[in-house]
Amino acid sequence: MIGLVRRHEDLATLAPMIERQRLAALRAAEEELFVARHPRSADLAAEARTSLLAGVPMPWMTRWPGSFPVFFDTASGARFTDVDGIEYVDLCLGDTGAMTGHALPEVADAVSRRAATGITTMLPSTDAAWVGTELARRFGLPRWQMAMSATDANRFVLRFARHLTSRPKIAVIDWCYHGTVDETLAVLDDAGNVVPRPGALGPQVHVAETTRVVPFNDLHALEAALSHGDVACLLMEPALTNIGIVLPEEGYLQGVREITRRHGVLLVIDETHTLCAGPGGCTKAWGLEPDFVVMGKPIGGGVPVAAYGMTAEVAEMLDKPLESHEIDVAGVGGTLTGNALALAAVRATLSHALREEDFAIAIPLAKRFTEGVQEVIDAHGLPWHVNRLGCRAEYWFCPPPRDGAAAAHAIDEELDGFMHLWALNRGILMTPFHNMALFSPHHTEADVDRHSEVFAQAVEALLAG
Repeated sequence: MIGLVRRHEDLATLAPMIERQRLAALRAAEEELFVARHPRSADLAAEARTSLLAGVPMPWMTRWPGSFPVFFDTASGARFTDVDGIEYVDLCLGDTGAMTGHALPEVADAVSRRAATGITTMLPSTDAAWVGTELARRFGLPRWQMAMSATDANRFVLRFARHLTSRPKIAVIDWCYHGTVDETLAVLDDAGNVVPRPGALGPQVHVAETTRVVPFNDLHALEAALSHGDVACLLMEPALTNIGIVLPEEGYLQGVREITRRHGVLLVIDETHTLCAGPGGCTKAWGLEPDFVVMGKPIGGGVPVAAYGMTAEVAEMLDKPLESHEIDVAGVGGTLTGNALALAAVRATLSHALREEDFAIAIPLAKRFTEGVQEVIDAHGLPWHVNRLGCRAEYWFCPPPRDGAAAAHAIDEELDGFMHLWALNRGILMTPFHNMALFSPHHTEADVDRHSEVFAQAVEALLAG
């Protein structure tokens, strides 16, 4: 069976199989098509390599399919056009940063007005109180602070948690967290030891000194990790997204809340990606009761901004230290944090997007995507599966994993790369790290059906002969 798709040992009867030699040939043909269609992007990529590390302004921009990145020209709603004049249906949406759709007119107008009247003064703007009140209404936590990114917000919250509990460690979910906080870039090895996540560069200390790691959907492991009494908080997504969509089992999140409370561990829910569940994320949709909520990318309509909320009890304990004269050296904040431009963008975004009426359009589109892909999978008897969380959906080349390690083991980079490049060459952009699609109110049923058609063509090409 060498050279065939075989990611799980328990899938010994998978049929039909995909021949690796055929996969490689198809991928090579798609690479040739990609290069032929994108001469201007190729030129810009060559130019960028002379001045930018890895030839891109951010390292993960190298993760797209194709031998060089596509350079975009304009983006609006659910589409963008690249510098070679090719239009795409965007199912990535800036990996959630443009979840509202690109170039919302209300956000563009608000940003333009604010830029013309002053961007940053280190003073609160007239939008500040509105933003705090709206976030409290949506998520149910009464007190809020701003940050520049969800990573910053989580960094601040972890510091608060250690301060409030006088405990040195944090806990994270295995293969889960999507930001760049040093303490969170940890996973479990095959022997159950805490080790740096593959690819994590230059940790300040070994992550086992700062972090305990527990598998998702495993309450026994969580109980054992927290029983040491040295964990300040558990930082988690309510459903995994950064290793692909892995959904919580029935009763799991309720068990997490009970265990964390019993051990005096603060629960931090990161909703940056899981806002796809609704206007208040999974916190509101599933009735969760975290001590902190962190929210990043989408709330600014594309403008860099984040926020974190907390319970009244936590806020009361933090009020005094946050008002001290030493707060500027407390490791929390940043000169541009909470600037007037960011707050104007958040107010405009939350006033005109990410509302119940927006999710009422986007979630059914994700359901239609799930059904369309699953129909193709079933028609060919493939052991693949589609998971959905709100207006986000993803297909797997295996049965649905129940934790991050199983999800990581299921990744097939060769097959992922082919499917992404096939879609890109036919005008569809998927999220680069996964086989994931995110829907906005600007997408249409025709966009979904076009993906289903392209997906079916890819599968037929793989299985031909």
